[in-house]
Amino acid sequence: MNPPPDTARATGGSGASFWVTFLAAVGCFVVFLVVLDLAYIPERRLAPEVDLSKIPPEEQWKYTPEGRKAHLDEMRAREKSIATSYAWIDKSKGIVQLPIDRAMELTLQELNARRQP
Repeated sequence: MNPPPDTARATGGSGASFWVTFLAAVGCFVVFLVVLDLAYIPERRLAPEVDLSKIPPEEQWKYTPEGRKAHLDEMRAREKSIATSYAWIDKSKGIVQLPIDRAMELTLQELNARRQP
């Protein structure tokens, strides 16, 4: 029967193979981070400064955060007033605008009336 091989010779005899493997893993990780930085992490670019004097006054709101917020607030106020008020859409055809809550109530009443024989 043959004796088992010497484990020191089978593993390289020293810790050199461990360090080669460790450095290869660290190198692969560094390459991964470089590729990630170059390809997938977007650069944060600052918006170019705009000379508002060259922009028409009705369009200037688009170029400042305060202007966009004010425009959004105005738009939401208009939408809220539309959603909560009565108005004629087409008087000749009898089409009206109802508040959403009232429209839902009328729809439920209509559906319940259809269910009951």
